[in-house]
Amino acid sequence: MSSASGAAAAAVASGKQTHPLLASYLSQLAVHPLRTKSITLATLQLLQEVLASHIAGVPARRLPKDAPLYQHALAKAKLDTKALKMAFYGFFVSAPLGHFLVGLLQKVFAGRTDVKAKLGQILASNLLVAPIQISVYLASMAIINGAKTKEDVIRTVKAGFMSVMRLTWMTSPLSLIFAQKYLSPELWVPFFNFVQFVLGTYFNAKMKKMKIDSEKNNKKQ
Repeated sequence: MSSASGAAAAAVASGKQTHPLLASYLSQLAVHPLRTKSITLATLQLLQEVLASHIAGVPARRLPKDAPLYQHALAKAKLDTKALKMAFYGFFVSAPLGHFLVGLLQKVFAGRTDVKAKLGQILASNLLVAPIQISVYLASMAIINGAKTKEDVIRTVKAGFMSVMRLTWMTSPLSLIFAQKYLSPELWVPFFNFVQFVLGTYFNAKMKKMKIDSEKNNKKQ
């Protein structure tokens, strides 16, 4: 049984009232896991890019005064081509990769609930799954940001890998402990989506702010 199916089953078994929207989402997650994850991550990646641009103070794209009103509205909202590319990344890259890797991890440890197995799953997640996901994320961001050569992509991955990895190692165990202690099983999937969204927005905004400051310093020089 997948984690989504388990969460949905736990919600029913517990007899607790579940919000209709959450129940519908968990149902779709159980029946169509990859499709639901792809749509969810596409939406979150788009919102993450837009929100990070606002937080970092990225200037709105300049348009001709006679440009259509909707273009001015999109520019003001910072809903641009990059935000759409991030949505495509979430749908076609991040969701399928996470679905495959986590599914593989679940198969390896299926039916094992002892402490040794739980520890092994945590270690495998942080030492095998997370590095792959982070490398693919950074490589994808390099391409989305305009990297033209393989060397540019590799340079981006090397530059950001350890900082993202350290952040993952700090937050992943804490998030898991919090979920185990305070949340009912049916809330785990949306909770971890929320945690990833917040961390991704923070990291994205930080990178954008650093880029803006660097460009300002270059202009002064």
